[in-house]
Amino acid sequence: MTGNDRAWLALPDYVPEPDAAAADRLIGAHYFPGWKPGAHYGWGVLKDFPERRPLPGYYDESNPELTDWEIKWALEHGIGFFLYCWYREKRNVGSRVTPADLHLGHAIHEGLFRCRYRDRFRFAIMWENENAGNIASLDDLKDNLLPFWIGEYFSKPNYLRWRGRLMLFVYHFDSLVRSCGDADATRRALEIVREGVSRAGLGEVAILCEQRWPGPGRLRKMRDVGFDAVFAYCWHAPGRFPTVEEAFDLQLAHMVAWKDAGVLPFIPTATVGWDPMPWARPDGHQEWLHPDKMTRWYSTPAQYRNLLERIKALADSLPDGSLTREMLLLDNWNEWGEGHFICPSAGGGFGYLQAVREVFTDGRNLPDYRAPELIGRGPYGPESL
Repeated sequence: MTGNDRAWLALPDYVPEPDAAAADRLIGAHYFPGWKPGAHYGWGVLKDFPERRPLPGYYDESNPELTDWEIKWALEHGIGFFLYCWYREKRNVGSRVTPADLHLGHAIHEGLFRCRYRDRFRFAIMWENENAGNIASLDDLKDNLLPFWIGEYFSKPNYLRWRGRLMLFVYHFDSLVRSCGDADATRRALEIVREGVSRAGLGEVAILCEQRWPGPGRLRKMRDVGFDAVFAYCWHAPGRFPTVEEAFDLQLAHMVAWKDAGVLPFIPTATVGWDPMPWARPDGHQEWLHPDKMTRWYSTPAQYRNLLERIKALADSLPDGSLTREMLLLDNWNEWGEGHFICPSAGGGFGYLQAVREVFTDGRNLPDYRAPELIGRGPYGPESL
């Protein structure tokens, strides 16, 4: 055996460097930061769902090495950023914000900000203002929340920009209006964000609102308070067991309705499935989580590729330079509990990521499909449930 042979066979001493794919648009994946042992519902909810076991095992996403694997897999399949769900602790609403005051802030502050490949990858936040801390007042937004966003996120060189503008995603329109008081105060809230970003020397910010329904009336309300565009976190389908075709047709129908209405620009979203059985609540505490009432469906990688091709055709029918044509959101990287995930797993392997690469990249790179354990890395959390 030659020295070159021995070097080739040697196990790498870290996550191998990404061989990034060249995508034809900016592609991001929604990211749910609920996967640190002891956080949220915990990995134990997946004990009866072995097909949902992540490729690196049941991990702790505050581990920066685990984040580097995720960045590597994303980049090698054309995904250029994660859109993190961002939660403020409810008990700290109205007070100064620090990283310790966040709910599920570990994925960004402990994982992403400490990992080796962070500068090769972009990130953005989706302010979850319904399911966690909102704002106590416009002064709370101006004096507490916005300075934290500027200092911790917007000022980072790898924070997401599109055509030079920072991108801030807001999860819930009605919750924002309620916390502000009315539409006029909501308009002022968005002005506060824009003014603060400009004073910090960071240029302009585009503020986008989450929306899942096609009605133009609601879009006009979002436009009138100052939102720049809309996006969906996921797309739901009616009934308990819709077919994949029905679920996909509904996604496309909603986006076509947005296009035809022409009220606000939008980012297309491709939802891979929906099955929150691991979070089932037979006690009826949350009605939508009752196992007899929840909607359940999931696509195969081949079916998902078909959806991506349809969304690409829709996006490419819009003018060059439009947000719809230049950006895409994938739902979701890691919603293991709700059953919409494209991260490599026991059930799907790399199939969903391969579908993204095949539809949106030139395919000239060489992805690495070795699991961490095959090169002597990991584990990154509990080895069993």
